[in-house]
Amino acid sequence: IKVSPDPRFERKDEDLYTEVFVDIPTAVLGGKVSVPTPDSTVSLKIPAGTQSGKVFRLRGKGVTTVRDPRQGDLFARVGVETPVKLSAEQKEILKQVDESIRAGGEKHSPRAGGWLDTVKRFFDRISQ
Repeated sequence: IKVSPDPRFERKDEDLYTEVFVDIPTAVLGGKVSVPTPDSTVSLKIPAGTQSGKVFRLRGKGVTTVRDPRQGDLFARVGVETPVKLSAEQKEILKQVDESIRAGGEKHSPRAGGWLDTVKRFFDRISQ
């Protein structure tokens, strides 16, 4: 039996990988997005402050094989979409938000931090 590839997914054994795109307000404020699965679509809760590249694991939403009845997982990687063709009013609003965030210092940037934070993130990554 030969299985045709589905362009929505990459497969590794029983696990599937896909990418879902969210708009800036959903990434910043949180919300829900639809994620395709092989059988249907599921709703994924996006927490406030989600960064582009964040991967969510949906247990049991992958595939099974003849040799292993275990249901694989679906890994959904978030991509934050940048809006295009904004009106002058929308650009002005974004400039005001940017100025407000910058006035608050670096506490709004998840990558900002001290040396110890950088070391901690490094060890967190290699332990996964």
